[in-house]
Amino acid sequence: MKDLIIIGASGFGREVAWLAERINAVEPTWNFLGFLDDNPEMAGKTVDDYPVLGGCDKAVDYPDAYFVCAIGSSRIRKNVIGKLGAVHYATLIDPSVLISDRVAVGEGTIICAGNIITVDISIGNHVIINLDCTIGHDAVLRDFVTLYPSVNVSGITDIGECSEVGTGAQIIQMKKIGSNSIVGAGAVVVKDIPDKCTAVGSPAKPIKFFD
Repeated sequence: MKDLIIIGASGFGREVAWLAERINAVEPTWNFLGFLDDNPEMAGKTVDDYPVLGGCDKAVDYPDAYFVCAIGSSRIRKNVIGKLGAVHYATLIDPSVLISDRVAVGEGTIICAGNIITVDISIGNHVIINLDCTIGHDAVLRDFVTLYPSVNVSGITDIGECSEVGTGAQIIQMKKIGSNSIVGAGAVVVKDIPDKCTAVGSPAKPIKFFD
């Protein structure tokens, strides 16, 4: 079994620990050592029976371990990964996921329970696909994308790096979401969404742009 450390001991971190337990129940794979969390109030605590080993600076103490970052914010997740340096990254896929052999999944990616991921799909590094999403043929999810629960991504869709798609959002076929953008919960994307904006509503429209 390979040593595993989860970065982030909040709610989603605990869900990812459960994901690792579910993988082990099917095939023993991960020896979960505990969490790293930069919140100083978490140091030394036990979370769902697992220890918080310290902040992210402690990663150097575990040169043979595999890491996965369970931080929902794409921007923060990218910043944390950038500070870790050369470590091993785990890719965690829940045993319940329906996924074809014609899907490429990058390192550090987390795919939670109940997802359906069809064919000829590219999923980048450090992507989070939360519970109960569907992703259609020929979709592209670039590095650090976050899909929150129950997102529906139709075929030939391109979601740019560091973008987030809120709970229950729907993206129709052949649409593009730019990089560093946020699609609000329940939005329906029927037109391309540009870079660096927040888009909400049905149909989804940008309401805010940022640097």
